Amino acid sequence: MNLLELAARYPQRAEGSVPDWMLGHFRRRTISFADGRSDERTQVHWLQSRTFTIDLRLPDAPALPMRAWQDYTAAELRQLANHEGWVADSLWENGYLSWHGGVSLQLHNRWPEPAQLQRIGNCMIEFGTSGAYVEDWRLQASSGPLIGLRLLEECDAETGEVLQHGGGLILCGEQLGWVQGRAVEPLEPGLQLRERVEQAQGDGEALALLLGCETSLAYADEQGRYQVALSTQPALVGQSVALDGFDIPVAGRVCQHLLRADGRAVVRTFVIDTLEPDWRADLTTPSTVDAQRWFAAERETLSRYLQVLS
Repeated sequence: MNLLELAARYPQRAEGSVPDWMLGHFRRRTISFADGRSDERTQVHWLQSRTFTIDLRLPDAPALPMRAWQDYTAAELRQLANHEGWVADSLWENGYLSWHGGVSLQLHNRWPEPAQLQRIGNCMIEFGTSGAYVEDWRLQASSGPLIGLRLLEECDAETGEVLQHGGGLILCGEQLGWVQGRAVEPLEPGLQLRERVEQAQGDGEALALLLGCETSLAYADEQGRYQVALSTQPALVGQSVALDGFDIPVAGRVCQHLLRADGRAVVRTFVIDTLEPDWRADLTTPSTVDAQRWFAAERETLSRYLQVLS
């Protein structure tokens, strides 16, 4: 069955969730650092299910051309090795959010601090606990299904060979985030992804393993197909995310049967986080009665130029 049908027929909601105001798809509007400078251009997207996060960070530049891995130049490989995409469990405690486990394109944790978060309206503000930065996030999706599936593995349907390890899928409204881990994680300690990719230039097999952790963001088109708009892997931009082939859930897990582009039949096994066919996010957040009276009294000037920023 299709994933949206799965959510409609077998709805369930995760326990121990992050706050409802944190759910959905957020785009980073800006990050400001302690040195007084800000970045409004890096393309950063945060998708939040009830107990896990997907994060994608790409430069403000056209996707690189589709080539065999060994044909990319040193400069292009540097750009690919600086992409960021990951999935991790979300732990919410005492107003702070931290992340644990999961899989990541990068081989080291570029964002080790827990986040202090507060949302007002559609704006979610994240303070780095060290004072290094503050990020302004804007809610993108506010209604539709909310689906979170943790990917355990992708296996060959005939032999059972494990082909990919770890990942996840978050669908919220018309946006979808997808992460799939590497076939094999690099074992040598110490070197960062940039350094390993530089050393592997020209070696298609080694580069495929190093850069084989995918994070993609897709949007629903007029036919309801989710088409990849941004990805850590240039070859995937414009492709559809497969949402068919799901079995009936059993004991909190669900399998998806697919035929890959290379003709190989595979089975993906997911752990269900949440299946909510009719999720609704509120664009407004609570304020005190005094605050509401103040706004009403000063509306003539406060409302002059108001608009919803995304």
